[in-house]
Amino acid sequence: MKTKPCLTLEDTDRMLAAARALATERGFAVTIAVADDGGHLLGLLRLDGAAPVSAAIAVSKARTAALGRRESKVYEDMVNGGRTAFVTAPLIDGLLEGGVPVLVEGECVGAVGVSGVKSSEDAEVARAGIAAISA
Repeated sequence: MKTKPCLTLEDTDRMLAAARALATERGFAVTIAVADDGGHLLGLLRLDGAAPVSAAIAVSKARTAALGRRESKVYEDMVNGGRTAFVTAPLIDGLLEGGVPVLVEGECVGAVGVSGVKSSEDAEVARAGIAAISA
């Protein structure tokens, strides 16, 4: 039987705190979501001023990155490149940049999704969260 690492509550808290720190430093009103490898929500922070819809979008981005084991931007690029049928893929609905998988020892153990600012900035905040457990 194969074994693999998995995210803990401590990992989730560290990622949320690190992502929050960068967002606060930059003045970003965002929502940050952490999901496990099955796309299930482990933690969520909606910072002051973040739009209510950003909570749903951040969760969708995290789920998409976790289930697909790749950044959600890949799917956005596919759709923008003309593969529009991909919008019908089941469970993959966060087709915007800002969902980043968490890779540990070559395994996808979850993802961080962020929503609220420019997509590239969302991804930057997500990567800052992941860096907190990659160090």
